[in-house]
Amino acid sequence: MKPKASDMGERMAKARLLSPQLSGVAAEYFVAAELSKRGWIASLTLRNAKGIDILASHPQTLRQVSIQVKARQVRTRPDPMMRWVLSRAAEETRDARFFYVFVALRGEKERPDFVVVPSEVVAEHTHSRHRRWMASTRRDGAPHKDSDMRSFSDVTGEYFEAWDLLEV
Repeated sequence: MKPKASDMGERMAKARLLSPQLSGVAAEYFVAAELSKRGWIASLTLRNAKGIDILASHPQTLRQVSIQVKARQVRTRPDPMMRWVLSRAAEETRDARFFYVFVALRGEKERPDFVVVPSEVVAEHTHSRHRRWMASTRRDGAPHKDSDMRSFSDVTGEYFEAWDLLEV
Protein backbone atom coordinates (compact mmCIF):
# COMPACT_ATOMS: atom_id res chain seq x y z
CA MET A 1 0.00 0.00 0.00
CA LYS A 2 1.37 3.39 -1.02
CA PRO A 3 1.60 6.00 1.82
CA LYS A 4 -0.67 9.02 1.58
CA ALA A 5 0.93 12.34 0.68
CA SER A 6 -0.15 13.78 4.05
CA ASP A 7 1.54 10.88 5.90
CA MET A 8 4.75 11.41 3.95
CA GLY A 9 4.71 15.15 4.65
CA GLU A 10 4.19 14.53 8.34
CA ARG A 11 7.06 12.02 8.46
CA MET A 12 9.34 14.42 6.59
CA ALA A 13 8.46 17.25 8.99
CA LYS A 14 9.22 15.01 11.98
CA ALA A 15 12.48 13.88 10.42
CA ARG A 16 13.63 17.51 10.16
CA LEU A 17 13.32 18.12 13.89
CA LEU A 18 16.67 18.66 15.51
CA SER A 19 17.82 16.91 18.66
CA PRO A 20 17.43 19.02 21.80
CA GLN A 21 21.19 19.59 21.85
CA LEU A 22 21.33 20.77 18.24
CA SER A 23 18.26 22.97 18.59
CA GLY A 24 19.84 24.55 21.68
CA VAL A 25 23.09 25.26 19.85
CA ALA A 26 21.23 26.62 16.82
CA ALA A 27 19.19 28.92 19.08
CA GLU A 28 22.35 30.25 20.75
CA TYR A 29 23.85 31.12 17.37
CA PHE A 30 20.60 32.77 16.24
CA VAL A 31 20.58 34.91 19.40
CA ALA A 32 24.24 35.85 18.91
CA ALA A 33 23.50 36.79 15.29
CA GLU A 34 20.50 38.90 16.30
CA LEU A 35 22.56 40.68 18.93
CA SER A 36 25.34 41.34 16.41
CA LYS A 37 22.80 42.72 13.96
CA ARG A 38 21.71 45.14 16.69
CA GLY A 39 25.25 46.39 17.41
CA TRP A 40 26.16 44.13 20.33
CA ILE A 41 29.35 42.10 20.66
CA ALA A 42 28.15 38.61 21.55
CA SER A 43 30.30 35.73 22.74
CA LEU A 44 29.01 32.20 23.20
CA THR A 45 30.33 30.62 26.37
CA LEU A 46 30.43 27.14 24.82
CA ARG A 47 29.09 25.56 28.02
CA ASN A 48 31.90 26.97 30.14
CA ALA A 49 29.73 29.27 32.28
CA LYS A 50 27.01 27.63 34.34
CA GLY A 51 23.60 29.03 33.39
CA ILE A 52 25.03 31.55 30.94
CA ASP A 53 25.03 30.83 27.22
CA ILE A 54 25.99 34.26 25.86
CA LEU A 55 27.93 37.20 27.23
CA ALA A 56 27.18 40.40 25.35
CA SER A 57 28.39 43.98 25.52
CA HIS A 58 27.39 47.10 23.66
CA PRO A 59 30.40 49.12 22.48
CA GLN A 60 28.62 52.51 22.57
CA THR A 61 26.86 52.20 25.93
CA LEU A 62 29.36 49.80 27.54
CA ARG A 63 26.37 47.84 28.87
CA GLN A 64 27.09 44.18 29.54
CA VAL A 65 24.50 41.43 29.86
CA SER A 66 24.42 37.69 30.42
CA ILE A 67 21.88 35.59 28.54
CA GLN A 68 20.49 32.12 28.96
CA VAL A 69 18.93 30.75 25.78
CA LYS A 70 16.04 28.27 25.73
CA ALA A 71 14.89 26.72 22.46
CA ARG A 72 11.70 25.09 21.20
CA GLN A 73 10.92 23.81 17.76
CA VAL A 74 7.53 24.98 16.54
CA ARG A 75 5.58 24.92 13.30
CA THR A 76 3.85 28.28 13.75
CA ARG A 77 4.40 31.56 15.56
CA PRO A 78 4.82 31.08 19.32
CA ASP A 79 1.52 30.86 21.07
CA PRO A 80 1.41 33.17 24.12
CA MET A 81 0.43 30.12 26.14
CA MET A 82 3.53 28.22 24.97
CA ARG A 83 5.45 27.08 28.00
CA TRP A 84 9.21 27.10 28.19
CA VAL A 85 10.64 24.53 30.56
CA LEU A 86 13.05 25.78 33.22
CA SER A 87 14.60 24.48 36.41
CA ARG A 88 14.11 25.58 40.02
CA ALA A 89 17.15 27.87 39.61
CA ALA A 90 15.02 30.20 37.47
CA GLU A 91 13.14 31.24 40.61
CA GLU A 92 16.33 32.39 42.29
CA THR A 93 18.11 34.26 39.50
CA ARG A 94 17.24 37.95 39.82
CA ASP A 95 19.82 40.19 38.25
CA ALA A 96 19.19 43.34 36.21
CA ARG A 97 21.93 42.28 33.78
CA PHE A 98 20.74 38.68 33.30
CA PHE A 99 18.16 37.83 30.64
CA TYR A 100 16.45 34.82 29.16
CA VAL A 101 15.92 34.64 25.42
CA PHE A 102 13.35 32.02 24.51
CA VAL A 103 13.75 31.00 20.87
CA ALA A 104 11.02 29.44 18.75
CA LEU A 105 12.80 27.70 15.89
CA ARG A 106 10.37 27.60 12.96
CA GLY A 107 12.04 25.42 10.35
CA GLU A 108 15.01 25.68 8.07
CA LYS A 109 13.86 28.62 5.97
CA GLU A 110 12.21 30.91 8.48
CA ARG A 111 13.67 33.37 10.97
CA PRO A 112 13.09 32.22 14.54
CA ASP A 113 10.94 34.20 16.93
CA PHE A 114 12.49 35.57 20.10
CA VAL A 115 11.00 36.26 23.51
CA VAL A 116 13.41 38.45 25.52
CA VAL A 117 12.70 38.52 29.26
CA PRO A 118 14.57 39.99 32.26
CA SER A 119 15.53 37.39 34.86
CA GLU A 120 13.54 39.21 37.55
CA VAL A 121 10.34 38.71 35.54
CA VAL A 122 11.10 35.04 34.91
CA ALA A 123 11.92 34.49 38.60
CA GLU A 124 8.68 36.07 39.80
CA HIS A 125 6.57 34.32 37.17
CA THR A 126 8.03 30.87 37.79
CA HIS A 127 7.84 31.30 41.57
CA SER A 128 4.18 32.38 41.62
CA ARG A 129 3.12 29.82 38.99
CA HIS A 130 4.81 27.00 40.92
CA ARG A 131 3.24 28.08 44.24
CA ARG A 132 -0.23 28.10 42.60
CA TRP A 133 0.41 24.64 41.16
CA MET A 134 1.57 23.30 44.55
CA ALA A 135 -1.55 24.75 46.22
CA SER A 136 -3.81 22.98 43.71
CA THR A 137 -4.51 19.26 43.57
CA ARG A 138 -4.23 16.59 40.93
CA ARG A 139 -7.35 15.35 39.11
CA ASP A 140 -7.78 12.61 41.70
CA GLY A 141 -7.71 15.17 44.53
CA ALA A 142 -4.24 14.23 45.80
CA PRO A 143 -1.70 17.01 46.37
CA HIS A 144 1.01 17.62 43.79
CA LYS A 145 4.51 16.40 44.65
CA ASP A 146 7.17 19.08 44.46
CA SER A 147 9.58 18.94 41.56
CA ASP A 148 12.50 20.93 40.17
CA MET A 149 10.62 21.64 36.94
CA ARG A 150 9.34 25.15 36.36
CA SER A 151 7.85 26.87 33.32
CA PHE A 152 7.49 30.31 31.81
CA SER A 153 5.02 31.64 29.26
CA ASP A 154 4.66 35.16 27.87
CA VAL A 155 0.88 35.23 28.13
CA THR A 156 0.52 38.92 27.20
CA GLY A 157 3.11 38.88 24.40
CA GLU A 158 4.86 41.74 26.17
CA TYR A 159 8.30 40.22 25.70
CA PHE A 160 7.95 39.09 22.07
CA GLU A 161 10.98 40.53 20.21
CA ALA A 162 11.64 42.88 23.19
CA TRP A 163 15.33 43.39 22.40
CA ASP A 164 15.15 46.97 23.66
CA LEU A 165 14.96 45.64 27.25
CA LEU A 166 18.64 44.76 27.02
CA GLU A 167 19.44 48.47 26.68
CA VAL A 168 17.71 49.62 29.86
